[in-house]
Order: sequence, then structure tokens, then C-alpha cells
Amino acid sequence: MNSERKLVIAIDGPAGAGKSTIASRIARKLGYVNLESGAMYRALALKAIEGDVGFDDEAGLVELAEKSHIDLEPSFDGNRVLLDAQNVSQRIRDRDVTEAASKVSVHPRVREWMVARQRAMGAGGGIVMEGRDIGTKVFPNADVKIFLDADPSVRGDRRYRQQGNEHDPKKAEALVAELRQRDHRDRTRATSPLVAASDAVVIDSTQLSIDEVLERVEAAVRKASLRG
Repeated sequence: MNSERKLVIAIDGPAGAGKSTIASRIARKLGYVNLESGAMYRALALKAIEGDVGFDDEAGLVELAEKSHIDLEPSFDGNRVLLDAQNVSQRIRDRDVTEAASKVSVHPRVREWMVARQRAMGAGGGIVMEGRDIGTKVFPNADVKIFLDADPSVRGDRRYRQQGNEHDPKKAEALVAELRQRDHRDRTRATSPLVAASDAVVIDSTQLSIDEVLERVEAAVRKASLRG
């Protein structure tokens, strides 16, 4: 599937849709860099938690961002996320940071700072970037745009199992409720709401396996490579 021209591949969708898994596998297969926008927001959210900066304090968050160094280092098992040279790859996956990131990301000026960083990181192509507004805001001219979705109950179940939890219906239901709340925030925020780009390939993974989703994404990449 490798081609001489380095593509920009954007994968958007709600939480728990499988974006990270698909982006990681596609990037590894193509020899591309996987840029996780969500990891960058989580890193900033972690710094806000540690620095006691309020999630509603847009000016404080922007000031914090401007003093931060967030880097993604690709590895075989996924990106290492460095915050001010410290490896925070595991910490940013914790529930408190994930929830904080969703709140931090609603601020227009925070998103402007992130978009500028993300565009700089992907300027040379050869990247797979996943998030909420990659194909609509960060890279509106991406060569390949994928919008990956799934029913909230399925996404909640996937996320619950990823966390290694033992079966507990109440906890699983609570996680689905949290996902629905997050969906609402992402889809209704004033700046860069979660929406499929008009030219995106929309994939509903509710009834699909990871391999089946991967096949559809690879088909879109092959088509884009032929266009180039």
C-alpha cells in the first residue's frame, strides 16, 4: 500500500468508535506517523490538573499551553506522549484526565493553539491523525477523510472492556451515560463541533470487526493513492 506521495489521512469520530486502534494500525502498515490529537488535549488537561488551573479558565489554559511542550514519539506499541519531556503515556489514559480533556477542548483559543501545533507536526504529510475535527478543521484538505462512528452502547461496551473491568452492568451503564454526555459536548460546542466532513467516508462500525473497518479504510487510502 505504500506510495511515493506521502498522504495526510484524517480519522474523526466520537469517543469509543475505535479511531485510535484503526489509526495506529494504518500508520504502522504505511510506515506513517500517528498523530493523536486526543493525546495532546489529554496532556494539556493533565498539566491543568497538576497546576490547579480551572477547566473553565480559558485564558489560564491558553497560558499553560503556550508554556508547554507536548511531543508524540511513535513506537511499535503506539505513541509515547511526552509532556515537558516527561513520559505521561499511561497517566493521560486515566479517567480523570480523559474527562478533563473533554472540558478543556471546548475552548476556542485552546483549540486554535492545538490546531497550529498539529498542522506544523503534519505539514510534510505521511501522517495519520485522529480526533474530532481533523478533516473539518485541522486538515480540511486531507487526502483521505474517514468518519468512524458506532452506536453509543457498543462504544461504551468497547471502552469498558478496554479498561479491563470485570462485568458490572451498573458501571457499564454509567460509562455509556458518560459517553453520551461527551458526545453532546463534542457535537454542540461552538467551535469545531464533531461532524463528518462533506467528503468523508463514513463508516459505522457497530456491526463490524476491527479487520472489516481496516479493510474499508485501506480501500479509501488506495483510492486516494491512485488519484495522486
